[in-house]
Amino acid sequence: MNKKISINEQMKKPTLKYIQGTITIANFEDHDFDLIRHLLTHDPRTLEYRCEARKYRDVVTVLHQSKVIFDDQARSYDKVNFPLQSPIQPRQHQSEALDAWLSHDKFGVVELPTGAGKTILAMLAIAKTNRPTLIVVPTIDLMYQWQSVVKKYFSCSIGMLGGGSHTVETITIATYDSAAMHAERLGPKFGLIVFDECHHLPGPIYAMIAITSIAPFRLGLSATVERSDGKEDTIYDLIGPKVYEGVIAELEEKTLAPYDIIQIQVEMTPEEWSSWTTARGIYKDFIRRHRVNFSSGRGWQEFLIAVARQKDGPAAMDAYRAQKKLAQSSTAKMKAIWDIVKNHYGERILLFTDDNETAYKIGREFFIPVLTHHTKPKERALILDEFKSGRIKMIATSKVLNEGVDVPEASVGVVVSGSGTVREHVQRLGRILRHQPGKRASLYEIISRGTGEHSTSERRRQHYAYQGSPTIFPS
Repeated sequence: MNKKISINEQMKKPTLKYIQGTITIANFEDHDFDLIRHLLTHDPRTLEYRCEARKYRDVVTVLHQSKVIFDDQARSYDKVNFPLQSPIQPRQHQSEALDAWLSHDKFGVVELPTGAGKTILAMLAIAKTNRPTLIVVPTIDLMYQWQSVVKKYFSCSIGMLGGGSHTVETITIATYDSAAMHAERLGPKFGLIVFDECHHLPGPIYAMIAITSIAPFRLGLSATVERSDGKEDTIYDLIGPKVYEGVIAELEEKTLAPYDIIQIQVEMTPEEWSSWTTARGIYKDFIRRHRVNFSSGRGWQEFLIAVARQKDGPAAMDAYRAQKKLAQSSTAKMKAIWDIVKNHYGERILLFTDDNETAYKIGREFFIPVLTHHTKPKERALILDEFKSGRIKMIATSKVLNEGVDVPEASVGVVVSGSGTVREHVQRLGRILRHQPGKRASLYEIISRGTGEHSTSERRRQHYAYQGSPTIFPS
């Protein structure tokens, strides 16, 4: 006969609970408690032991391995069956990435170039894991893009959080902003989290998505995990180590289009150069007099503090902006764009800028549509549809196409201006590398000679993507 368990005995059963983004324990015998003591912190407010929800995996693993029977009230999901309703034949690098992730207990980061099929990799991971899944993406555009892929491969209901949608289902897609806003509510509901463009995660608000989630299985996806602030370790701490890295040069011609990188250096007009040197002089004099040290890694912060505190600070900031604007949108750059357009007549071209003002200037000069963060979603979708159909051949954009938007038809990218971050440049390269038969892509950088744009270009080109393709410097 089975022994009946009294209510009192049930109440004393070791228990895990999820409370406000943390895991608490109750009714553990001393011996069992000692097994997980190193994972817990005593909370003097409630006199309980607790840990961040992300340590749920570690706590449960120790208890299972030690054969401790406990009541898991922290998890509010069960295993599910996610059969693929459309077969996927993964490419070699996708199979390798999936195997690497699976062999690391479904816990880690995969770095693949844009166009190498990270979304399909995620579908394979979801099918292998069979747990309710939260997919976190940086933009609303990406949220809908992921929705269309999930719909193709899985027959379940799909939840959406962001852009006015507030539904949570077995597979839910959320923007980072919405997931962070509802982090504690989502925390116990999912066994797998997929972080698309996971380099966004280290921000203190976004990190709470990972910290307050119990999800024992995690997949991070990015074209470039590297961050300018060096916080890659935070990504690996929250998602798991980098388990696979696909190199552009190795994927070229198999998965990605072969490509060339062409740098064009242009001269400002005498009037522009005179204005640039004047503004540059005011700016440089200010940082010298107030001992702003850009080699310290905090130069920009030091400059902003000095601007706020010093009487001549506003003039220095105006001078900084003026010299930057002159370098980024000079007359010669507009002519260089026209030369590129003529050389690539009939091809689809993306023109990237560092700021909205330059993007709109290009739009007026060449009578082409402009995409910025101010562009309404319906207008953005219409422009991209027209571009994909070929009715529009050129788009100017500031940063909105840097990541996530699928534009396989583009074969030419023109960096009119940009930051010095490696990620931004690799992402822009990725916009034009989607493979198509016979396609060879070209990425142009237009640099104002004699300005800070040269050193900016050198910084952002420190990546293997530029070592696998010849760099051409037209005279």
